[in-house]
Amino acid sequence: MGKDQRVCVIGAGPSGITAAKNVIQGGMGDGLVVFEKNDQVGGNWVYNARTGHSSVYETTHIISSKTLSQYEDFPMPEDYPHYPSHDQLRRYFQAYADHFGVTGKIRFNTEVRHVGREADGRWKVEWRDAGGGAHVDHFDTLMVCNGHHWNPRMPEYPGHFDGEFIHSHDFKTAEPFRGKRVLVIGGGNSAADVAVETARVSARTCISMRRGYWILPKFMFGRPGDVVYDQTRWIPNWLRQWLLQAMILLLQGSNQRYGLQKPEYGVLQAHPTLNSELLYFIGHGEIHPRTGVARLDGNTVHFTDGRAEEFDVIIAATGYRTTFPFFDRDFIDWEDATSIPLYRKMMHAEYRNLYFIGLFQPLGCIWPMADFQAKLAVREMLGRYQRPDDLAERIRRELEHPHYRFIKTARHAVEVDYSQFRRELLAELDKAA
Repeated sequence: MGKDQRVCVIGAGPSGITAAKNVIQGGMGDGLVVFEKNDQVGGNWVYNARTGHSSVYETTHIISSKTLSQYEDFPMPEDYPHYPSHDQLRRYFQAYADHFGVTGKIRFNTEVRHVGREADGRWKVEWRDAGGGAHVDHFDTLMVCNGHHWNPRMPEYPGHFDGEFIHSHDFKTAEPFRGKRVLVIGGGNSAADVAVETARVSARTCISMRRGYWILPKFMFGRPGDVVYDQTRWIPNWLRQWLLQAMILLLQGSNQRYGLQKPEYGVLQAHPTLNSELLYFIGHGEIHPRTGVARLDGNTVHFTDGRAEEFDVIIAATGYRTTFPFFDRDFIDWEDATSIPLYRKMMHAEYRNLYFIGLFQPLGCIWPMADFQAKLAVREMLGRYQRPDDLAERIRRELEHPHYRFIKTARHAVEVDYSQFRRELLAELDKAA
């Protein structure tokens, strides 16, 4: 089909703008449309104090370093710190979109309501503008970049809680929790961040984890932790994991010393929690560890170890569902999947003109690898790359041989090793003419 095709990109977050950039660089900019629900680029990195809006909270800084987060063809400003703030990232994404001519291709304040596949294989896209007007358009190729950190997964427990029960999705600032008794549920990055932030102002903050988590410092030997890790990419995976675990235990000691549960898996078999303050706050008595929640009774929370305590607020940092509200469920439904059947986390076995860009989770950052995925997609659109003939079999093998033996949960359905995934994408790009 070549350069005459029409390309639809859903989402103008970090993955969407790099997808659009590559389409433009491939000479298909005239037929490109990017749909974005919000009024600017950046996705959930655009801070919005309104709850219900998928955005970072007021004090958010990125958890991957500037070095591994910047697009490889557009470095972040030299004066940015190792871990930039959400506002610095917002400005960076805007500069990126402007620099590569993406901004003019975006229809802001538009919502894609439904996408269906037509008999000829093209895509029928139904969307609404800011005024609620309904529209229909047709495209040859679809690039899905709506992200996987926007549809909250709320936990369910026996009983009823009489206080405030929210998801970390709706946490914007710690101030509403000043003087309150707060329970944070979860052991991931959001849970650690929210617990630390509320502990600064709350009457009491506890954090409930139903299992042990590996908690990594953001700096090792004076350098960002992910940079140190990436520089060990030449070491076999089994040895990398052993060395990293030994280093953590040497620097921080075991979880049990902080009243936390011991992880029952290797440090690289799940998405690690990067936070240099959580253990500090626990060690200073500002955050109190608790086991998993067993049941709720009024304002009392009963934990699995038999302990019970009263709280005013529960904040569930329990992850997100991988959903695509514009697709019919009988077309694609990966909401509760523990593995996603895509080649290189982007190509569907049945539809050659459908690409998922940025639908993976590395130790490191999504955006540079989303750029590589988009490059590969564009080269296929232009006929310069030929996907494997046995794609379904390649997908099966990919799922059966992950980079590490990640624990089987929906949260880890798209987990990859940053450096290994980068090598795989570059190897695919090398096959392109």
